[in-house]
Amino acid sequence: MAARFADAGDDVIVYTGTRWLGESARSGVAVRELPGLAALPGEDDDDAGAKLSTRAARMALALAPELATAGVELVVSDVITRAGGWAAELVGVPWIELSPHPLYEQSRALPPIGAGMTVGVGVRGCLRDAALRVLTARSLAVGRRATAVARRGIALSDEPRPAAHLIATLPGLEVHRPDWPARTHLIGPLAYEPTDALFVPPAGDGPLVVVAPSTAQTGEADMGVAALSGLAALSRTRDVRVVYSALTPPPSGVATPDAFVAGTARQDELLQHADVVVCGAGHGMLAKALGAGVPVVTVPGAGDQWELANRVERIGCGVLVRPAEAEAVAAAVARVLDDESFEAAARRVAATLTATVDPVHVAHRILEEGDPPRAIDGVH
Repeated sequence: MAARFADAGDDVIVYTGTRWLGESARSGVAVRELPGLAALPGEDDDDAGAKLSTRAARMALALAPELATAGVELVVSDVITRAGGWAAELVGVPWIELSPHPLYEQSRALPPIGAGMTVGVGVRGCLRDAALRVLTARSLAVGRRATAVARRGIALSDEPRPAAHLIATLPGLEVHRPDWPARTHLIGPLAYEPTDALFVPPAGDGPLVVVAPSTAQTGEADMGVAALSGLAALSRTRDVRVVYSALTPPPSGVATPDAFVAGTARQDELLQHADVVVCGAGHGMLAKALGAGVPVVTVPGAGDQWELANRVERIGCGVLVRPAEAEAVAAAVARVLDDESFEAAARRVAATLTATVDPVHVAHRILEEGDPPRAIDGVH
């Protein structure tokens, strides 16, 4: 996102964790440490609720002086890193909430997001969805109360007030809802490659299978091992080439195909040559693969991975495997390779990128017109 603003001629600062400070030289944008990101003594770093409320308020107080000193006029704040938006309100500048995945807000017409369910059909289906929404609403209410308390503690109103919401996904991965929120724009995925290195795929003419293990805490821990074991067995009966794309090498002792490469390099370039991707259904890898028109085999964990894996299977551009078993992964890969309908469905999802909005245009309109902005050209 920062690179897109920079390309438009804007001055950009990225506030993030210290591990990314070196990206300034590669990206050409200023990268600074996000103050207050590290947990303080007594804070539970695994408490997601506290991160979204009390810790967000603490971090907003630390970030606000930085924004004021830098003369920031607009903030784009990740939906999880809420301190950015709250600090913007403290400074008195508009801000935009960015969701680097599909819209996960509850809808009056959908079952709870994360359940992976399709919309209920008939009276029983509608009653099921309504009952599940009631149960989910209780947890959401707890979160809203914690947010309100934390914001009141730093002299803000109870509800966050972004000028717009940006949803960074493929429109083809969204589900229809009659209550799409106002000022919420689909902008397409924001893929970023943290390296300039390129993969050299294994030699040969066989189909190229990319294995990308999940990096999420909620991911399926055995996915990578199951995929490699299954593909090693599959390679004994058919010619497949495999690239294992991950930040860490596969565990020692795991069987691998003969035509095999493992490493860390650019996934966007690799996917131009891939025939199928095996991944955990995290949005990042899923959006990269489908954005390139490549079908997937998903081995999801919980939460959003389970939700997205089920959406992919319903769309027809992938196969869901759960639990992570080598034989099941191998069978799913063979099924996708042998059935051209999966690739056709993936290409249809990729084509929905034409229905996205330019986020830089949204941001500039907000700066020009103030908060709230007008609807932009009749689109989301």
